[in-house]
Amino acid sequence: MTPPASTAAAPPPHALPADPLLEIRDLTVHYGVIAALRGISLSIPAGAIVTLIGANGAGKTTTLRTISGLIPARRGAILFAGRNIVGQRPDQIVALGISQVPEGRLIFANLTVLENLRMGAFRQPRRALIADDLDRVYQLFPRLRERPSQIAGTLSGGEQQMLAIGRALMSRPRLLMLDEPSLGLAPLLVAAIFEKIAAINRDQKTTIILVEQNANLALEISDFGYVLETGRVILAGRSTDLRRNPQVRQAYLGVS
Repeated sequence: MTPPASTAAAPPPHALPADPLLEIRDLTVHYGVIAALRGISLSIPAGAIVTLIGANGAGKTTTLRTISGLIPARRGAILFAGRNIVGQRPDQIVALGISQVPEGRLIFANLTVLENLRMGAFRQPRRALIADDLDRVYQLFPRLRERPSQIAGTLSGGEQQMLAIGRALMSRPRLLMLDEPSLGLAPLLVAAIFEKIAAINRDQKTTIILVEQNANLALEISDFGYVLETGRVILAGRSTDLRRNPQVRQAYLGVS
């Protein structure tokens, strides 16, 4: 697919709602001499679902990994609840209330379902709260309740995605980042996973950043969206507006 023309200008930050939970300002990230992010700025409103769309190599996963502290920023700021978290270790960022479900799920394949979930609560010292969080995850994903002793690597792809999301929720995040949650899943399972994502946002009031190749479905459940191209934001706005945008429709939604 041909991406939208890079001459399209992203709207100024005030075009999106104020009171962001997370704000990225002029973020630049390099892999060696290659610029992966070229001064991007994002605003993630508290309580919203915000989707990042773009072709492979646009910088979507790099954005999430930089927020998580897994990749260092060369320049710019990442403000979470008003605090600049650039330079913080990944475990410190988790402690602040940010969790990521990585592309490919990356569960602990040799551990059981329950052991995987408990790994997500590694910073929680109170056993009673861990039990409460387990119950909340099991209510969201009843299949996991049925399989606590099953080795995670023997789960189906959809069940592994449920486990990866459940593990992230065990840290009680204020911001949940999901990288390609539909990857490798059958259409019926994709619909079920996206229903759960919407429920996490609605029922648990968790702010979500969603990176997803299925742009139509991502824009359908999100409030706002950003279109990235070669490490830059080229379009931004409400998801309903982006779904009507001719450039987005042609390049990412498969319609003219």
